[in-house]
Amino acid sequence: MNTPVIHILLFLFVAATATAAATPTKRANYLFTRHAKAVAGICTVIQTNTSLCCKTLKHVPTNDPIELIRALAVAAESSVKNSVAFLSEIKPKHTSNATAAAAIISCGKNLKYALEDFTEFWKATGKDVKTLAHNYFTCKKTLMSIMGYHWTCFDDIEDKSLLKEMEIGIGVGKNLSSDSYDVFNGLNTIFKTFGIKVKLNEEDTSPRPPPLSAYYY
Repeated sequence: MNTPVIHILLFLFVAATATAAATPTKRANYLFTRHAKAVAGICTVIQTNTSLCCKTLKHVPTNDPIELIRALAVAAESSVKNSVAFLSEIKPKHTSNATAAAAIISCGKNLKYALEDFTEFWKATGKDVKTLAHNYFTCKKTLMSIMGYHWTCFDDIEDKSLLKEMEIGIGVGKNLSSDSYDVFNGLNTIFKTFGIKVKLNEEDTSPRPPPLSAYYY
């Protein structure tokens, strides 16, 4: 092969390589992926803003709706732990203000109660959809309790600067608890959306104390 032909081929190769490098690879639109549709199918039941739910689940690497539902509750529990840590960090600088210190201590206790409820919640959900469905009412009731503990943290705070500080520090956890409750409250709708044919039990299955007669001989 003579030299001019080699030069021509070399030129064509370099030109093609440059064109390929200059043309950006077209990214797939996430909104049309199976994962985005799965996330939307769960977050759509949330009563207010769905953005936190979608943002939380966007990075969970599964399309399985049950696993995504669990992942939202896991994120809520992690946020409660972060909130407890946050309160411990800000407590020293508010020790001179008795009212503020009392509010922080009270909120910390409430969030620890919420974490105890999460322990019961995971027992009720179990490891499969049948257990979750059987204990559906109990799971939903427990999440309502967890959400309540979060909301009561703000009830007695009159100091606006402290309220703002608390809202910034534990607001995400409070909102994730609310989102998790909304998702469990709308589980019937979610299951229909994904064609999950499992009947949800609407009766409380949480352990009950024995009747008073059991304490007497």
